Amino acid sequence: MTPALTNLKHLAIIMDGNGRWAKDKNLDRIVGHKEGAKSAKKIIETCSNLNIKYLTLYTFSTENWDRPQFEVDSLMALLSGMLNNEIKELEGNNIVFKVVGRVEDLPKSVQKIVSNTVERTKNNTGLVLSLALSYGGRQEIIDAMNKILKNKESKIIDEEIVKNHLYFPEMPDPDLIIRTGGEFRLSNFLLWQSAYSEMYISKKNWPDFKEKDLMTALEDFNHRNRTFGKLTD
Repeated sequence: MTPALTNLKHLAIIMDGNGRWAKDKNLDRIVGHKEGAKSAKKIIETCSNLNIKYLTLYTFSTENWDRPQFEVDSLMALLSGMLNNEIKELEGNNIVFKVVGRVEDLPKSVQKIVSNTVERTKNNTGLVLSLALSYGGRQEIIDAMNKILKNKESKIIDEEIVKNHLYFPEMPDPDLIIRTGGEFRLSNFLLWQSAYSEMYISKKNWPDFKEKDLMTALEDFNHRNRTFGKLTD
């Protein structure tokens, strides 16, 4: 049974466990990342079919730049290949493609592909798919503060001003954050936006996280009582 999702507007996912999945099978880490990309594609399709409005996937963090150069290069090539191969499908499925993060840190060739994908899907009206690329929650807040200082818009900084200077100001806060791989932490993901997000932890590594696992997480979310710090009867 498909869960009713009237109260879920934005789903965010920390796609953890690609490397451990590969290690458990005595495979190279990049094989795990490729399998993880397949899982991401399926989850994107499912969220689109469920009419979830926003989906944000933690794809590449600012800390990931410190990984071995071969792995970083392989991940950039995998990202480029996926975007080039899936652009027509994104257009056909009415999906809007966005990026949150320091896009300027990406290789020029990847920046060009990302920009092209954003441009070609900007008039779509369905699922808003955001990839967090070269993303760090602390860095996003620092970047927002520097923008505010530069623009000198106000002598007083409030929540609205900060929100308006984040990477994607129009994106609502995530209602639910799913993390795979069994770890219980945010890992510098959407720190500002996740103040009242619900968390769901799956012990499965990301390549093993399937549609049925997503449905289980969504059903669990439907039974949460979200008070946002207020008292309830």
